[in-house]
Parts: sequence; C-alpha cells; structure tokens
Amino acid sequence: MLESRIKCVVAEDEALLRESLVQLLGEVWPELEIVASCEDGGSALDAIAEHRPEVAFLDIRMPGLSGMEVASNLLAAGIRTEVVFVTAYDQYAVDAFERGAIDYLLKPVARERLAGTVGRVQARLRRGGQDGGQLQQLQALLQQLQAVSPPPPKAPPLVWLTASRGQETRLILVDDVCYFQADSKYTVVMTREGETLLRKPIRDLLEVLDPTHFKQVHRSTIVNLRAVAGVTRDEHGRGVLRLKTRPETLAVSQPFMGLFRNM
Repeated sequence: MLESRIKCVVAEDEALLRESLVQLLGEVWPELEIVASCEDGGSALDAIAEHRPEVAFLDIRMPGLSGMEVASNLLAAGIRTEVVFVTAYDQYAVDAFERGAIDYLLKPVARERLAGTVGRVQARLRRGGQDGGQLQQLQALLQQLQAVSPPPPKAPPLVWLTASRGQETRLILVDDVCYFQADSKYTVVMTREGETLLRKPIRDLLEVLDPTHFKQVHRSTIVNLRAVAGVTRDEHGRGVLRLKTRPETLAVSQPFMGLFRNM
C-alpha cells in the first residue's frame, strides 16, 4: 500500500460518465482522495495547479482545453502528475497509447480495465512517479495524438453577443469584449463601457470564441488578448494582467502563464 493519501483530479465533460468514473475509482482505489471533479479542461488545469495531485484522469476531448492540451500545459509548467487519458474508441489513438506505453481508458470505463490501470499507476508512484524519460515519452505521444486524432472542425467563431444590462438587451461585438468572467450560472461580459450579463456558462463560450484572440487564463476567466496591456509575475509564477481600457487587473493561474512567455 502507498504510505500517504494520494490526491486525484478527474476531468470529464459528460456528467454521467464523470460520476461513473468517480464511483468506480472509489471502489477500486478507496484510499484515493478525489480533490476535484471537473467538467472542462481549464477547470482541470486550475485544479491540478492548486492541489498538485499525484494522478489525473483526463478526457481527451473537453470544452476549451482538451485533455491533451491540459497535459501539455502541465509539462510546460513542470507539474509532474501521473496522467491517465479517457477516450472514446479511436483505433489510431489507442494504437498510439499502446506504442507509447501510456495508460488510457476507453469509454464507457470498465471496472476490470480501471483496476489494472490503477495498479500500474500505484506501481509508478511507489517508484517516485514520472522520470525524465517518461516525460519525454508523454510529450512525444501528445504530438503524435494531435497529428493522428485532430479535433473535429468547429463552426465559425462568434461575432455578436446578446447580453443584458438591467431591463435593456444589448448587442455586443465580440471584438469589443475585454474579458468574460464566470458569475454563478451567468457570465459577466466586460467591455470598455462596463459590464453586462450573458445567459450562457463560460465553458460554453470556449467552444464558440476565436481561439486566436480569446484565451482562458483562469478557471473563471477568458480574456481577449488584444485587450491586454501587460502581465506581471510574482515569485510563485502566478500572473496579473493589466488591461488597456479597464482599470481592474485579472489573475492568471500559473499553468496558463505560458501564453504570455514572450510579453
């Protein structure tokens, strides 16, 4: 048995599959402490940065950041978490996993397969987790997966938003938005003139915004890069964004700081 309690993050955008995986993990690895159960890649990346879990189960395809992109960000940030990918059946992806000796689970997750995966993860953790060779292998696998299993084509990026301010409904050009911020079941849309409310959760926006200009910088924040004046870093690698036309600043989670490496 492992001596200390092992922390885990689970990320799967389909609620029933996420709940099923959490339940199965409780059965096959009862000592495991699931510190976060996430429905999108950005929340998973933030949770991993906050909790530093020893293991993460990541769905390959999620809103915003995919599981592969989350793993890439972890590598870039130097966060060593054992990653197990969860995927729908895709022979090309499965072949890549098996050649790279990286753990994966097929949907729907079978208890027997999960138990075998858990055993291998526990063995690696006893040996001290990932070594340099395994990290290089994971990076090579991610590059291969992105080549053989590209994401499905997306609809054209959103151009206009309909948002509310009091009793008024406003039509907002997406390019005029400085940032979006989660607010319960709504999303705050912040422009130079002020804020309005959008009746759409922030995770859904990640699928319809132009990824060239709009980036998630925190589990609750998407920023328009064209609205950013600069970024500062503290001693822990966390960032603070200054905006060109707004007085407030925005927090950047440490794993997302790679977006501003050249600023």
